Amino acid sequence: MNSSFFLKGLVIGFSIAAPVGPIGVLCIRRTLAQGRASGIISGLGAATADAIYGCIAGLGLTFISSLLISQQLWLRLIGGIFLCYLGVKTFITLPAEHAAKAKGSSLISSYASTCFLTLTNPMTVLSFVAVFAGLGLANTAGNYASAMILVLGVFIGSALWWLMLSGGISLFRAKLTPQRLQWINRISGIMIMMFGFIALLGLRS
Repeated sequence: MNSSFFLKGLVIGFSIAAPVGPIGVLCIRRTLAQGRASGIISGLGAATADAIYGCIAGLGLTFISSLLISQQLWLRLIGGIFLCYLGVKTFITLPAEHAAKAKGSSLISSYASTCFLTLTNPMTVLSFVAVFAGLGLANTAGNYASAMILVLGVFIGSALWWLMLSGGISLFRAKLTPQRLQWINRISGIMIMMFGFIALLGLRS
């Protein structure tokens, strides 16, 4: 039973992390600009947030999910503004000829920023609730051991996706010239800003 929950969590975590959104663009850009470590750490920040929301859904903490949904206006506002800021910063950043060595402080910043951005989307918890219910996993709310094994699977599945993405993207780093990296920065910045604008425009609906 426990291995079944773990495997299901693994698939769920991988599947929810895989669609390329602002976090994916950010991780790709950081991998190219700052190296594989920065991209992986950024992905682990997102995986941590996925695990937190998976924990809320798996443990049946409806009062927390209800609170998050009720405050989604402010969360989306903060997340949208932060995405716009990151987009502008990415757009104007000049590329280094070699991937920068990721320092401790920059790794912490990379981890914290992607974790924060993922957490500012409270609709993610609804995705987990829907997936858990669809797979018949909603009954883990009364079984803490099974729920935590499920959440561990979600974290590892999500982290596995980011590891694969950053590892694959880093292979292309040596083939990119500074000019191409500059265009990657510009395109990434525009895409991240667009995600931010979409989040802000969604506040009107």
